[in-house]
Amino acid sequence: MVDAATTPRPSGSDLDPAPWPPVPWGVLACGLVALIAPVLWDWSQGAWSRETQGHEPLILGISAWLVWRQREALAALPAAASRLPGLLAFAAALLVYLGGRWLGVFRLELIALMAMPAALLIFFKGGAALRRTWFAFFFLLFAVPLPFSLVLAVTGPLKAGVSYVAAQSLAAVGYPIGLSGVVITVGQYQLLVNEACAGLQTMFTLEAMGLLYASLMNHASTLRNALLALLVVPIAFCANVVRVMTLALVTFHFGDAAGQGFLHGFAGMVLFLVALALVLAVDGLLGRMLPAPEARA
Repeated sequence: MVDAATTPRPSGSDLDPAPWPPVPWGVLACGLVALIAPVLWDWSQGAWSRETQGHEPLILGISAWLVWRQREALAALPAAASRLPGLLAFAAALLVYLGGRWLGVFRLELIALMAMPAALLIFFKGGAALRRTWFAFFFLLFAVPLPFSLVLAVTGPLKAGVSYVAAQSLAAVGYPIGLSGVVITVGQYQLLVNEACAGLQTMFTLEAMGLLYASLMNHASTLRNALLALLVVPIAFCANVVRVMTLALVTFHFGDAAGQGFLHGFAGMVLFLVALALVLAVDGLLGRMLPAPEARA
């Protein structure tokens, strides 16, 4: 008879669920490539290319980097207690992908493909892995092209507002400015404020960059993070105004060729630099105005 007091107890590893059989990584990688390749081809060469906004590769790269920077923390997590949630999530994403592919709804395809890596994280490491990387997958949504009907509905008022503020600001300092709709007359030149200068797509991109900044800063104050994310919208509007004013000034002083040539692209760089400077300034102001979390009772 064995004494119960001396009976060895199972170790922690013995209490863990049975290890999952080795995953055929080559087969998994080939399967994911087979799903992704047609989407990427359509995205760059097919009908989708007309709806891209130009920033999507940057969004994809940043999202991948956000997950990569968590690699050590993810590797340290224990294996998922149950594989079923991840398996169900992957199966659901695969069904959505196939449905989107069959119906020709490419936004469904993109969202499904973005959900598959999240499902694999849940499969291997459980919900804790997704909690560590949720922002990277949320950030991927900014790579989904906006519906054209939404762009048309929102861009018009945005362009009108940016044009009005830019024209009034230049007129206030003495420039000969006229405004008719979204056409700005400066001296002998006319500038049409288009979607690239003041549209919803630009605002969408700037909002993504602002949220990325807030996530990387990761302030202890939840209120500060939330206010910073909300204030990115008026910051993006102000940055668009500065861009339009820059183009108007370049055209007035150096001619139409300069305004439509290299300096037009340079004005796009000015847009993002101004937006970044405003985000930093607003963040610093919020830091001074809001009480530090440590000081709260």
